[in-house]
Amino acid sequence: MLRLRIRFRRGEEIKFISHLDIMRLWQRALVRAGVELAYSEGFNPHPRMSLAAPLALGVTSEAELMDIVLARQATPHAFTAAVSRQLPAGMEILQVFQLPLILPSLQSQVRFAEYRVALDTDKERQDIQAAIGALLEKKELPWQHQRDTGPRRYDLRALISDIWLADDGDGRTIGMRLRCDSDGSGRPEQVSAALGFENYPRSIHRIKLILSTK
Repeated sequence: MLRLRIRFRRGEEIKFISHLDIMRLWQRALVRAGVELAYSEGFNPHPRMSLAAPLALGVTSEAELMDIVLARQATPHAFTAAVSRQLPAGMEILQVFQLPLILPSLQSQVRFAEYRVALDTDKERQDIQAAIGALLEKKELPWQHQRDTGPRRYDLRALISDIWLADDGDGRTIGMRLRCDSDGSGRPEQVSAALGFENYPRSIHRIKLILSTK
């Protein structure tokens, strides 16, 4: 068996496709490409595929990571050539490399996610910078998020590693490094709201997933 890690782009064309449908899309593409996946054991075998930190609907990315285990050997180059032809517009393989089978699961290695967020605001650059500075100075930030099961209360500040102004020309795009692990995951639109921007961001784009080095 062979374990491969795939880094891929998720563009505007498929940003409203759910996590479950993304996994189905990948599985169909692999089957059409003639890639033989390994399956788990037990009464309900399933393909050995895992996606790191699934994206929220409406978010694009250049940093999606997925691990798959193949039943047969294949080079990263041959895999990329075969599968790329089966992927839809908006999805592009950027890198494929081999990993040892014994490494921890991909999801357990994720620690932070970085985003580029285009704000929907008329505020000037200096006002945005001031809002960022004020938030980062806070020791805690009590927050409430409404879910289907009811309100969830937590410390949003604990999920924020860093925020910065991006050099995008208009001064209204910010970068965020947010925690993304088993203890909690920061959401860019909530951080934007905490900064005082009432409107939902014009766009959210994930630029990096940061994994544990251990």
